[in-house]
Amino acid sequence: MNHTLPEIFSSDKSVAVLIDPEKVVNKEKLIEFVKRASFAKVSCFFIGGSTVSSTQFSEAVEVIRAHTELPLYIFPGSSEQLSKEVDGLLYLSLLSGRNPEYLIGQHVKAALQIEALQIPIFPTAYLLIDGGTKSSVAYVSQTQPIPQDQTAIAYSTALAGKQLGFQLIYLDAGSGAKDPVPVEMIASIRSIGLPLIVGGGIRTIDGIRSAHEAGANVVVVGNKLEEDVDFLLDLSSYLAVGIRL
Repeated sequence: MNHTLPEIFSSDKSVAVLIDPEKVVNKEKLIEFVKRASFAKVSCFFIGGSTVSSTQFSEAVEVIRAHTELPLYIFPGSSEQLSKEVDGLLYLSLLSGRNPEYLIGQHVKAALQIEALQIPIFPTAYLLIDGGTKSSVAYVSQTQPIPQDQTAIAYSTALAGKQLGFQLIYLDAGSGAKDPVPVEMIASIRSIGLPLIVGGGIRTIDGIRSAHEAGANVVVVGNKLEEDVDFLLDLSSYLAVGIRL
């Protein structure tokens, strides 16, 4: 059963911090990071990764949940990444690819467990956009991303997602991308009328601002904070300035 979307996903200026449990092996560092991100007043946390085990995932959720009151949403890489200790699940379907395992296969595997957990689910049209590198998502899913100059393909794919009943659109250039999703593509797909999440390759405040101004409701930051946790100070200042600049 679909649930009403939280306001975070329709805001003009939300920033989600993505935590990949596979990259966080030190519990104390994770606790410190979660506390600092919460103090910076980011909008929410996403948790997940392409190759995260169920044990890694559960342990990370437990730590995050114990040290923040901010919303925590699952950004799953597989059917093993589930927990009842979250505020919702981005129920991703990789519409940009043609691998049935990530269009519906993983969903079938997880369906009974999700039903038993009774967590809010938000069906999400997930589009992988070429970020200039071979992303882990592309590798694991064995799919090709949509080229950066093919806005028309991205638009038609996202529109099909809306017509199929998805509640959110997620444009992802992939973890460690050299190039973020182009602002022209963001603006085009925002016109479809569904709340829009954009991530991958966004490493500066100007990049975050550009994505918001182009129409992204939620901008996702991950790798940048893994490399430079002090970027949270810049994020805090940006988020304190009001809505879209």
